[in-house]
Amino acid sequence: MYKLPRSLSPIFAFLLLGIWCVLVNGCSPVPVEERLLLPVNFSSVPNGFVLTSFYTGNIEIKIKGDPRLIQQINQENIEYPVDLYTDIELDPAGASDSIEPGVYLIPLIKKRIPINPAIEILDLNPTYLSVKLENRVSKKFNVMVPYTGKPATGYIAIEAKTTPTTVLLTGAESVIHAIKTLKTKPLDLNGVTESFKKELPLDIERSLPITPSDPVITASIQIKRKLVARKLEHIPINALNCKGKPTITPNVITVEIKGPYDDVTGKLVEEKVYSYIDLSGLKPGVYARNACINIPVGLIMTDANPEVFTVKIE
Repeated sequence: MYKLPRSLSPIFAFLLLGIWCVLVNGCSPVPVEERLLLPVNFSSVPNGFVLTSFYTGNIEIKIKGDPRLIQQINQENIEYPVDLYTDIELDPAGASDSIEPGVYLIPLIKKRIPINPAIEILDLNPTYLSVKLENRVSKKFNVMVPYTGKPATGYIAIEAKTTPTTVLLTGAESVIHAIKTLKTKPLDLNGVTESFKKELPLDIERSLPITPSDPVITASIQIKRKLVARKLEHIPINALNCKGKPTITPNVITVEIKGPYDDVTGKLVEEKVYSYIDLSGLKPGVYARNACINIPVGLIMTDANPEVFTVKIE
């Protein structure tokens, strides 16, 4: 029977031990340390109160354990749970009359962190959670729709009508009282020529502790043709139905008209607006007469100067 030299026996025993550890996983890995950032999950806000945006939203924990467990916990969505009613109220079974608006400090408890017991929690930062409670109030607001851009040339937008016309906001007292006007997101009117409706969200920051009764508003926008004024000067006065030789003084008139932008500003309007005096049945002599002015359909005359003309018939 062959025997190993005594000098090789310890080496051989060590190799066998190493192989055995690998085969049966009997050798524990060296523990590692790591820091994790956990979001805080607040629940059970006391009745009549609102958790404002002033609170500790995350905590940092320092842990130590098996690398495999540490890797596993990194793949999980772990939160630190806080029951506000239980943590703030001294007597959780009683009424919350003793809770008042203000800032509260809630100590962190390691046992609440839902991780494998084999992982050791070395440190928590911070050691207290800071939360601020405010009274919950409600208030109605009229809704305004701001515009961006402009309708097509010659058109104007009338102030939008909303459905609903008012919205009830519920939230932290200080935030609700600070709101002066409630608006939707801006509505783009660039180049529009027709009336239309559109759903618009309210323009409220998501971080604010506010709940609207209607987060989306239907806006009805009426688009109308823009009315503009224009002055037409030196329009000649024509004499109609005169057998003699008439002289009209002055022989021109200035007219101011008003109507839709395209109709008033176009060149054709100058050809369609004309003035005349009907001299039917008049004998030679001097007369004072008003001029008749022809205005195209859809336009109105707002002024004419002069109003009276001297007509001399020879």
